[in-house]
Parts: sequence; C-alpha cells; structure tokens
Amino acid sequence: MQNTQDYQATFIDYLENFYKDREPKNLYDPINYILKLGGKRLRPVLTLMSADIFNCDYKKAMDAALSIEVFHNFSLVHDDIMDAAPLRRGEQTVHEKWDTNTGILSGDAMLIMAYQLFENYEPATFQALAKLFSKTALEVCEGQQYDVDFETREDVTIPEYLKMIEYKTAVLVGAAMKMGAIVANASQKDQDAIYEFGRLLGIAFQLQDDYLDAFGNPETFGKQVGGDIIENKKTYLYLKALAFLDASEARQLEQLFTVNLEDNFEKIETVKQFFVSSGSAEATQKEIENYTNKAFLVLETLNISEEKKELLKAFGNSLMTRKV
Repeated sequence: MQNTQDYQATFIDYLENFYKDREPKNLYDPINYILKLGGKRLRPVLTLMSADIFNCDYKKAMDAALSIEVFHNFSLVHDDIMDAAPLRRGEQTVHEKWDTNTGILSGDAMLIMAYQLFENYEPATFQALAKLFSKTALEVCEGQQYDVDFETREDVTIPEYLKMIEYKTAVLVGAAMKMGAIVANASQKDQDAIYEFGRLLGIAFQLQDDYLDAFGNPETFGKQVGGDIIENKKTYLYLKALAFLDASEARQLEQLFTVNLEDNFEKIETVKQFFVSSGSAEATQKEIENYTNKAFLVLETLNISEEKKELLKAFGNSLMTRKV
C-alpha cells in the first residue's frame, strides 16, 4: 500500500488532465478554479486507498475518485452560495469571484461531469457506482436542507443534528470508500463494512470541522473562523452548551444566536467562552474520539490483513487530531 501523500500526489496529477480550456469560459473557468483551490482531497484519497486495501491496482479507481472530488466541490459551490460565504480554502468563493448565477450553473455542470466519469467502467461496475452515487447525492441534499431548516428552528436536538451531519458529510465519506471497494470487486460484506467505517469516520470528521470552525487557526483552517457562530448554526458545540448551561446562561447564548451584528468579533468571542466554560468544547472533542473509535471497531469485521487495519487506524487518528 501507498501512504496518504502518494495517493494524494497521484490523484492531483490525474486531476491536472481534467482541467481543460473549454467554451463558454464563464461556465468552465469557475470549475477549474474551485478544483484548483486545493483542499485536503480526503474523499478521493479514501477511494484510492480502499481499492488498494482490497488488492486492486488503485489507479483503476482514479475515475471514481475524481467523480467524488468533482461532486464534493459542486456541493461546496452551492453551499457557499446558500451560506453567502466569502472565503473557501482562504480564497474567494466562486459566487464572489464571478456571480451567483455563474456559481449555480457551473455547479450544475460539475454534477453532470461527476456522473460522466462512471462511463469509463464496465457495465456492472458502472451500475453499482451510479446506484451508490445517486443514493448518496440525494442524502447530501437532504442533509443540506436539514442544515438550512435548523437555522430557523429553536428546538433542534442532538440526535437530529447528528443525522444532519451524517447525511450532509458522512455518507459521502462512506461512499468514497465503498466506491474503491466496488472497483476492486470486494465482497458485498466488505463493501458494506468499509462504507460503515467511512460513515462513522465522516461524522467524527464533521464534528472536528465544527470544533475547528470555532477554535481553529484562521491561517491553517482556510475558512472564516467563527463562521458557524455568525450564521447562528446550531452545531454540536452549541447544542451541548445549551444542555450544560444553567437557565440564565442558556438564555444568553440563545439570544446571541438570534442577532446578526456588523462587527461579529465580540459575538464570536462571547459564544466561544460559553462553549469552553460549559464543558461543551471538551464534550465535542470526546465525541470526535468516540465516533473515531466506533469506526475502528468496524475494521475488525473486514477481511483484510492486520497491517492494513493499522494503516486505516493511523489515517483515522490523523483526521481526529488535524488542525486544518
């Protein structure tokens, strides 16, 4: 097996061939732009890693990996429009650099291009990949709608929030890993298990993203720190803080999440103090560890070597302790 950096480097080389100067430029230039912004390339790396784990030449999974990356970036373009986000990976978002209509249309094109990549596989593999992709894409849309709904609801529960991040983020991580297993012709049992590993790891990943949104370093995080607080998002941090705080402080926190200020610095800092003093920040870190360990338990059911299980655990641990 390769290490993560090798998968990443090989994938980026492959991605270079995907960039093309095509007309109309205002449709395709934004697609090249968002894909070139970098990012962790987590999902395509997982697809390649999964194919390799099941004794397949991982390069055969390159188109599936590229499909996942194109779809993920499509969802980011549209999410950034919905969130009115100014930055993505430390650079202007597509709708800021061009305009909203261009962002919508370029995103639509990316979704179609993601599907087209499955055409490079033989029929049975194509069908399995497309079926998984369709199910996952719809779940991602459902997760995004839950996320939007939660912004105006005052009664969001922690189980509802966990379901939202499962659909919005974790199912795509699970699908990325299962796609590699599909290309490798792994057994159905192993395909389902590697999906579950990815899904659980994806929940841990999103909880870590929520934590970093509040407590990350803006220079390494790549997004506006405190963005979730500005947007009044009911994250795990927020919901746990409400559960832990006394009635008076809980009302203060709820009040902060009903206002939008021109200068949000004071709001962000006050909310972060509530997250720390309530024990919510610590509880969130424990939940990240909890879901990571659940993912590791699933590995025991996989029909792969202990060495490969350890490599997957090392990858999971690196996600749990990341700063970006």
